[in-house]
Amino acid sequence: MATLSDQTPVEHRLILESDTRNIHKVEDFFIRLNDDFGISEEKLHALLVAVTEAVNNGMIHGNKNDRSKFVTVSCTLDQHVLTVVITDEGGGFTPESIPNPLHDENLLRAGGRGVFLMKTLMESVSFNDEGNAVTMKLRV
Repeated sequence: MATLSDQTPVEHRLILESDTRNIHKVEDFFIRLNDDFGISEEKLHALLVAVTEAVNNGMIHGNKNDRSKFVTVSCTLDQHVLTVVITDEGGGFTPESIPNPLHDENLLRAGGRGVFLMKTLMESVSFNDEGNAVTMKLRV
């Protein structure tokens, strides 16, 4: 029996209004897709944390909670590698400007761990030149 990963990759897309009350839709989206993807429970949990962080950052920091702007989650599964791209409509940022949350002076800060979590949980994380899209990959 052919699985999704054996076929030509199909892009799946979720478009969210920049309202943090929509965050739960990310989990619903990936749980539905996982019927076809077959991601292990451990990797699905890591994926959900990383993508939720990216979407939350896009809504709050990228789109400045502007409900007229959207965050788009696109994903494809190809050769057992899940690629997820999260894009916002904001002006972007410079990833290198994010302070290391493991440095002593940042340990007690309330925020600043989202990018660190994404890089820890996913196999690869990269940002576009504008800084308003993140691409994350996970072998499943």
